Amino acid sequence: MANREALRELQSRLARRLQQARSEQRTSSWLAVECAGLGLLLPLPSAGEIFPVGALLPVPHTRPWFLGVTNLRGGMHGVVDLAAFLGLRAPTPLDGVREGAQLLAFNAAQGAHCAVLIDRLAGLRSAAQLSPEPAEAAARPDFAAARWRDEAGRVWQEIDLAALAHNDQFLAIAA
Repeated sequence: MANREALRELQSRLARRLQQARSEQRTSSWLAVECAGLGLLLPLPSAGEIFPVGALLPVPHTRPWFLGVTNLRGGMHGVVDLAAFLGLRAPTPLDGVREGAQLLAFNAAQGAHCAVLIDRLAGLRSAAQLSPEPAEAAARPDFAAARWRDEAGRVWQEIDLAALAHNDQFLAIAA
């Protein structure tokens, strides 16, 4: 008898929690990073693991922003200097990776065995901490999503990693 009561109570709690989850408004959350001084917001669902910069094997005849390949948890991943790809600075030479730089692997669900070199992690951000910036009239790449401003007045550019993983320029690594 006690087991039945416990089971009913558990089912009631689960039903309440499911109803509460359905009624709550979903908030966006991002991994905040810096590349060449620019603040970037990367959606948490499309971001994967963060790794220290290890051994990179250069690949000949590739674009300067394609740094090479590396082994991340037993899988071969292409590495892109994100700041150089975005045109924010000249490509980083393999022996000149900045202190504090890290590799951010794309979530495996993106289907891209890729990691981007970022200069610095800046923590997590949520929509409650930011206010949307007005849309610009200038053309932006399809992976450049909304722009946001934090309480300190800093502007953050959201980068849609899923769209970046399928962007023609990003995929065209051959020089």
